[in-house]
Amino acid sequence: MNIENIVAELKEATILELNDLVKAIEEEFGVTAAAPVAVAAAGDAGAGAAKDSFDVILKDAGASKINVIKVVREATGLGLKEAKAIVDGAPAPVKEGVPTEAAEALKAQLEEAGASVELK
Repeated sequence: MNIENIVAELKEATILELNDLVKAIEEEFGVTAAAPVAVAAAGDAGAGAAKDSFDVILKDAGASKINVIKVVREATGLGLKEAKAIVDGAPAPVKEGVPTEAAEALKAQLEEAGASVELK
């Protein structure tokens, strides 16, 4: 008994025979064919809903405003005036559409500098 022979036999079976086979497997092994399908569908829905990019939102600069401005400048490439405007205008987006890993890294840098950050 090898897998290729089993697959060949299944290809030749009718829908009724396959239905009987599923029922026999369910009874013999105490499993149900519906549960794995439901779990797979739920997993696909979760994967589809998972975001692959985020907006990094500066909620508050905190006490170390200068350090936060430095991180914003480094992350965005903006000048001092533009970076200061973002920090002063909090809550404000620092970067939008950032890949997950980069967003997490930027969030960590900003929080280390003393800021409150949110990913959306």
